Amino acid sequence: MTTTTTQQPTIVSLRDPRAQNPALTGAKAAALARAAGRGLPVLDGFVLTTAWTEQGRLPEIEWRRLSTGGRRPLVVRSSSLAEDGAEQSMAGLFTSVLDVRDWAGFTDAVGRVRASGAAVAAQSPTATGAAMAVLVQPFLAAAWGGVLFTADPMSGRRDRMVLTAVRGGPSEVVDGSAAGWTASLTRRGHIRTVLTADGPELPARVRRKVIRLASRATAVFGGPLDIEWAVDAAGHAVLLQARPITALRRPGSGPIFGPGPLAETFPDPLRPLEQDMWLTPLADGLRAALELTGAAPARRLRTSPVATAAGGVAVADLELLGAIPPRNTMPRWLDPRPGARRLAAATRVGRLTAALPDLARHTCARVDSDLAEVPPLRHLGASGLLDVLHHTATALTAVHGYEALAGMLLRDDRPAPTAAAMALAALAEARAAGLADDRIAAEYPVVLALTPPRVGAPAALPREVLESTVPEGEFAELAVAREALRLRARWIQELAARVALEIGERLTAAGLLPEPETVALLRLGELRRAVTHRTLPADFPDRTAPEPLAVPTEFRFADGVPVAVARATRSADRGVGAGGGSGRGVVHIGHRPPPGSVLVVRHLDPRLAAEVPRLAGLIAETGSPLSHVAILAREHGVPVVVGYPDATRRLPDGAEVELDGRTGAVRIVPESMEVR
Repeated sequence: MTTTTTQQPTIVSLRDPRAQNPALTGAKAAALARAAGRGLPVLDGFVLTTAWTEQGRLPEIEWRRLSTGGRRPLVVRSSSLAEDGAEQSMAGLFTSVLDVRDWAGFTDAVGRVRASGAAVAAQSPTATGAAMAVLVQPFLAAAWGGVLFTADPMSGRRDRMVLTAVRGGPSEVVDGSAAGWTASLTRRGHIRTVLTADGPELPARVRRKVIRLASRATAVFGGPLDIEWAVDAAGHAVLLQARPITALRRPGSGPIFGPGPLAETFPDPLRPLEQDMWLTPLADGLRAALELTGAAPARRLRTSPVATAAGGVAVADLELLGAIPPRNTMPRWLDPRPGARRLAAATRVGRLTAALPDLARHTCARVDSDLAEVPPLRHLGASGLLDVLHHTATALTAVHGYEALAGMLLRDDRPAPTAAAMALAALAEARAAGLADDRIAAEYPVVLALTPPRVGAPAALPREVLESTVPEGEFAELAVAREALRLRARWIQELAARVALEIGERLTAAGLLPEPETVALLRLGELRRAVTHRTLPADFPDRTAPEPLAVPTEFRFADGVPVAVARATRSADRGVGAGGGSGRGVVHIGHRPPPGSVLVVRHLDPRLAAEVPRLAGLIAETGSPLSHVAILAREHGVPVVVGYPDATRRLPDGAEVELDGRTGAVRIVPESMEVR
């Protein structure tokens, strides 16, 4: 190895005892060097130490040795003194470059890693002055990879561990783009609870190898660890990184959140602009409805966001919205509110119930009139487009508020025609007339009820549509009002999406955006500044759309992280009956369910409407009996069960099940499992 005249080596092997000095090789490389020195399975490698500078020559000899002349790809990673410490990890702030295949790529990767250190130092006071080393190792084509916390980072319990695994390398888990399969484990590696099932379960034999690796690492380092691991094609577990758990948090406290009531409206992750345009008005409308009816204490409404986003996924305060029973519920005779206040709330509810149908009709008529008066967007100037966005937010708040009130005050069991049923009938008529998709929404706007809102290219409409009829008869007034308001909310969302895209096209033409759809990565205030001042946030080039995230069905936030909660009141073999009678069929998990199957999903989705009439049953982990899809299923006599815990994990694809839409019971037919 070469050294400087100051006797500080600029390059050291991970097997060199000097590499265990974090002041020389950084915390990450020093930890791996220490593990390697104690016999743990660590990949070979070398470090450009903190003494190396850009003026020094890159070690071509070492590169050739480690890469076997460029035939084996490498990984170039940061190893800063500021990361992976006991007080702070700074995980994800520095750059790692995977799959580096030639000398030019290697030199570029070293530059990028060093530059990320300089950028973090400029923005973070805790990293300022922290020297950067560069760790170089072979790129491992892993069969499995993931992260293991040797203590529960949320509860702080050291008798539990939390393991996340994915097929392939762990990079997707580390960067947050994949939730993977995550489970709470005992110290011996037995599964206690599966927290997310966004991927295959880690086989028990592989899990045991990872647990043994973690046990050896804990003995070397002492104290709870956050371990990044991989299992190679031969089945050997390898330690990729080990750092102290920077903080063992107490369990998440506060409201219990979940996507249930909102999953049908927003089935896909929302980007920042979509959250501001649609989720914020929804939360404001729900808050107003809860306040008007006295359904929630004022203090709870002040301290809860009502609806918010977790990793882009729209979630709601489940207790406030009545999706789960509130904690510490007292009998009415223990209600501390003065009698006059209770009476005022009851009187207000009575007046609202009587007045709401007319209010809803007036609101819908006003929305229809306002939408009809919007000129072609290409004729509007920049300020005009921003004005339209402002008015859509105001209108959505009102429409969502009235819609929530209608649902809360509805006591009549008579059904109402859903927007989904009307949309299917309209779509069948449009298909029969041979209309192209780009004309169908213009001539039959009700079909928008079959797709979620999105800034960008419109979602594809179903190609094959079974004959669908809209029920006739006497309907409950509030049920009709609720459906009419829901449809208007979807139309207003669509207008906002098209306005945002028009602005995106103009900003792209001006050279500000790389492409129109990236406008959705801006917050609403940032969009206004981009239009009026032609400026973008400094971090905009690094922003990406949120990836699909397996948010727990019920969770609390702990330092902004969703922490799954398990309530003892939940039955393992039943959910909530949403009607449709009873049925039996073969479980299908995924897209394109065959006719006569029982479709099992994480949440209800408007895009399922065209599939519902063909099904023998529908089971969802979240959702409401009042959702469009559930009501549509009832109209077609398809049994529906919502709120069935971990349905996509516990109900095997291909097994036969019986389900009861009245009681919410689900039973796997034993004979079908024997056949499997």
